[in-house]
Amino acid sequence: QVQLVESGGGLVQAGGSLGLSCAASGLTFRFNNYAMGWFHQAPGKEREFVAAISSGESTYYADSVKGRFTISRDNAKNTVYLQMNSLKPDDTAVYYCAADLALKNVATARARYWGQGTQVTVSS
Repeated sequence: QVQLVESGGGLVQAGGSLGLSCAASGLTFRFNNYAMGWFHQAPGKEREFVAAISSGESTYYADSVKGRFTISRDNAKNTVYLQMNSLKPDDTAVYYCAADLALKNVATARARYWGQGTQVTVSS
């Protein structure tokens, strides 16, 4: 059974930082074969792409987070990270981790595997 477990969410003041982690287990293939991504969903809004990292460690970001967020992965730990700096109240959302063998599926929110999400709240 595939599991993606996010952690690291919480409450932070605007301008602060948070680091999210997503640990994967039960994947059919080695973790380093998978593209990984982060999405967020604010109340009343659709789930939106935040960042993705390919199996070759190329990175992609939504315009709204470029220069503030950094996605990375540790294949030895089967974990993907999202370092969030200069947080804004608009970043408040539930953050989800996603995994798929195809990067395009991750980038377009069609990933096969999803985590349960972790809440990030940024106060003004």
